[in-house]
Parts: sequence; C-alpha cells; structure tokens
Amino acid sequence: MSHPHPELGPPPKLPKGGLRVTPLGGLGEIGRNMTVFEFDGRLLIVDCGVLFPEEEQPGIDLILPDFTSIRDRLDDIEGIVLTHGHEDHIGAVPYLLREKPDIPLIGSKLTLALIEAKLQEHRIRPYTLEVKEGERENLGPFDCEFIAVNHSIPDALAVAIRTGAGMVVATGDFKMDQLPLDKRLTDLHAFARLSEEGIDLLLSDSTNAEVPGFVPPEREISNVLRNVFANAHHRIIVASFASHVHRIQQILDAAHEYGRRVAFVGRSMVRNMGIARDLGYLRVPPGLVVDVKTLDDLPAHEVVLVCTGSQGEPMAALSRMANRDHQIRIVPGDTVILASSLIPGNENAVYRVINGLTRWGANVVHKGNAKVHVSGHASAGELLYFYNICKPRNLMPVHGEWRHLRANAELGAMTGVPKDRIVIAEDGVVVDLIDGKARISGKVQAGYVYVDGLSVGDVTEASLKDRRILGDEGIISVYVVVDSTTGKVVSGPNIQARGSGIEDSAFGPVVAKIEEAIARAASDGVAEPHQIQQLIRRTMGKWVSDSYRRRPMILPVVVEV
Repeated sequence: MSHPHPELGPPPKLPKGGLRVTPLGGLGEIGRNMTVFEFDGRLLIVDCGVLFPEEEQPGIDLILPDFTSIRDRLDDIEGIVLTHGHEDHIGAVPYLLREKPDIPLIGSKLTLALIEAKLQEHRIRPYTLEVKEGERENLGPFDCEFIAVNHSIPDALAVAIRTGAGMVVATGDFKMDQLPLDKRLTDLHAFARLSEEGIDLLLSDSTNAEVPGFVPPEREISNVLRNVFANAHHRIIVASFASHVHRIQQILDAAHEYGRRVAFVGRSMVRNMGIARDLGYLRVPPGLVVDVKTLDDLPAHEVVLVCTGSQGEPMAALSRMANRDHQIRIVPGDTVILASSLIPGNENAVYRVINGLTRWGANVVHKGNAKVHVSGHASAGELLYFYNICKPRNLMPVHGEWRHLRANAELGAMTGVPKDRIVIAEDGVVVDLIDGKARISGKVQAGYVYVDGLSVGDVTEASLKDRRILGDEGIISVYVVVDSTTGKVVSGPNIQARGSGIEDSAFGPVVAKIEEAIARAASDGVAEPHQIQQLIRRTMGKWVSDSYRRRPMILPVVVEV
C-alpha cells in the first residue's frame, strides 16, 4: 500500500493522458470533503464541504478546505458535482462561489434545493444542472454518470467519471440498506455494469470500515421510537441533523400515531424540512406541524420539538437548552432523544449536553441506551460485498480518519486489490492515474481555513493558541493616559489585541472614535477613571462588533497624571 511521505514536494506537471486526483479535505478527518480531478488541463470538483470545529478551536464557526492550489485556475473548473446535501459535502460551496460565482453546480433535486437555499443567504444565484441516477453528462473532458446510492439523506448519488485516462468512481457517502424508507436502493446493478467496463480507480467511503457486519435497516428505528413515544408522558424533544429527512420522517410518523403535534426549532431545521416537504421527500399529515410559538397552548403530552444539536454544538438549540440559555426550558419529565451518531471528536461535547439535560430532570434517550440511530455509512461486510462487485484496479479510501482509511484499505486487499494499487493519501496529497496505475506524485497546500464571523482565513493557528489561553474571543487592551483635572487625553490610546484575529494595525479607525468620545465626556465634566473605562469599553465593543461581528474581552486601562 502506498502512503504519503511527510517530505513530499510539489507534484510535477501532469503528463498528457494522465488523470490527477487531489483531495483537499475529507482524508484523515470526518468532514470537509472535497476532491479535485484534473484531466487535459481542465478541473472537476466533487463535493465542497465544511468541517465543524472542536474544543481546541474556540471561536471558530466553520473550517473550510484550502482553495490555494486551485485559486489561480478557477476558470479551468468545469463544475462542482455534489453527491448529497449534508453540510460536510456542500457547506463550503458558498465560499468557493464567492471567488467565482458562475461555477456550475451539478446534483440531484434535493441536493440542489438545499444548496440554493444556503446560497440565497449569501446572495449568490448559482448556475445549476439537475441530474438523476442513470443519467450521463459531459462536463468538458469528464463524462459523468450518476448512480443511486442509499444514505441518511434522500437523493444521494455516486459518480463515475470517464476520461481518457480511465474511469474513476467516487461513491460519496453510501450504505446498502435493503429496506430503505424511500425504497431507493444502492444500485448494485449499475456498479456491476461499471465493473464489467472496468473501474480504474475507486474512491470509497471509509467511515464505518472498522465496524463489522452490515448496517441495520433505517426502518428498525421505528419500533424503538414508538416505544419511547408510548412511555413518554410529557414533552418529547428530538435532536437530529437538520438534513436527516428519513429520521425526521419517522419522528413525524410516531408523533402522528400518538396524537402529538410537532414544531421545528432552529433556522436550518425549519428551512431544510420546509424544502424536503415542498419537494415531496417529507410526508407531513395535515395539521401535524405547528409553529413553535403555538406550543404554549398545547398540553405537554401533545408536544414534540425537533431541533438541532445532536453533536453538542455550543450554539445549537439543544446545547442552549442544556445550559438554560434557550427560551425552551427543560423541566422534569421531558424526554430528549438524540437521534444521531457521535461524530468522532464530539464525544465530550455530547456527553456534556446529556449531563446538562439530565441535571434539569430530562430522560435522555441516545444511541448508548436505545437503538435510536443507525449509521448512513457502509460497514465492513457491505464494503467487502461492494468491492467484490466493483473489482477496482486501484483503490483510494476516502472520507474518514486515519484508522478508517487503513481499515478500508485492508478490506480492499482482502478482496484482491493488489496492495501496490491501494493508495492511502491525506489532504493535499496528489494521486496520479497514469497507464492504469494510481501513484502518489506530490503534495499541495491543504491546511485548515477558519471562518470566524465575517472573516475567512484571517485567523491563524497562532491566534487560536492565544484563544485557548485567553478565551473564545480573545482580548483587546486599550491604554490611555488622561489629565486628572480636565479628563483630556495626554497619551494614547494605545491598543493591543491578543487572540481576536484582529491585527493591531487595523485599529486606526477606532482610535479617533475613542479620542472623540473621551473629549466629549471631558467637556461634560466626566473625569473619573472608571467612567472613562466604561466609555472606552462601549466604544471599542461597538466598533469591533460592527466591523468584525466579534465580542472579545475588552480591557481598558486609564492612567491619571
């Protein structure tokens, strides 16, 4: 098995007739999925997702793929193929389209509807091409065929990319649920047909490669949910991903069966479920879904709330309920269902939320004590089955941490893929398919790009280190020397920032505002240091909020002479 070397340099020029594959996210991590394909001077991107921050990245909203390696080649991009509508596959699209808004987006009906709603918030109107399973589209030199796969969101697609260098198949996220709620199976017949043609390189989902056996059917959750509903005598609060349409459908079905009304909580949940309902992917009986504002008029045993926060995200509705920072207050007797898996790295945050909810008297039902979740990713048994059907000539595990990638590689080797044709790469490692063999040829920049408020890429690892010490938003110090008699400024203000992501050189505009505010206060007879400190804090706080949408700690120091 070939693997990346830490001393890899930039890749050489791609030989004529070769296909270059560059993952910019999703390898060595769960999230930020993005792969760039290059052939004959043209580029095709498959997925463009985000990674959600962990505890050691305080103050960060999202983590994007690094677009540096393609930034001067945006005109060469034929399109962005989106395999499905989860945030870790579409969340970074707005940030790439900010740099070139007319890059075409290719995906299924639901996937495009979800990304179009997201782009509307960014005031971007995209060029889109809707595709269905079984269809083929020529995107420059890339002949793309789309294949139905089953996942935890409807309308997921794999893509087979035919070029002069051979055929590459990218599975996206998939599993082989044989009894899917929407009756849309992973199209093994299509993969067998592609295998007969010859799959030169297979990029395969690795998330559950360590898990033996097969993923249980999604519909098995229904009986567990009905049992929870039957035994709950107060409110039921369900936390799920805002795009998990199949899971929400089962919640709606159970609520309807037990005479409860459902309200969606959180902007993304309301938006996505509205889209799914309008497009027919979510079946909602008349009168079942109500506005959250009407819940006070209903008895507790008739209420179901569906919200975000199943991963312990600090600003999500469920976390805020656990912290008593939400209009919905948890009371003894409430039942809370966490209807999602734990994304690796989120365990501590999730258990903190569970403890917080339990503290206020809630009965918390989660994957650890009830079967309220099944995975959307193929387990080892399914992957073995899949490789025996596909018979890839080269295999590149994707979408997973290192342990997942290696486990997936071992599965491929067990089914007969030669070990020297199994490529374990990481973000930024360039893989070339030349003369039918995949090999690593170099490495490009593929670091983390942090989104913090309105800034993208301004926060560095150094400032994150400061934040871990000083707090989520950093600290700004303002030093002013004033005349003790008149209250007028003698020296300063001198401003220093630590951990806020704002350079000291950026404070020029606010210096004049502080001086003006102090002078105005002095003319009104305000000379007491504490009052001047409060004035500086308000002035600086408003400017930082307006300019950067941040709320750092502001430490004003006033010295009298």
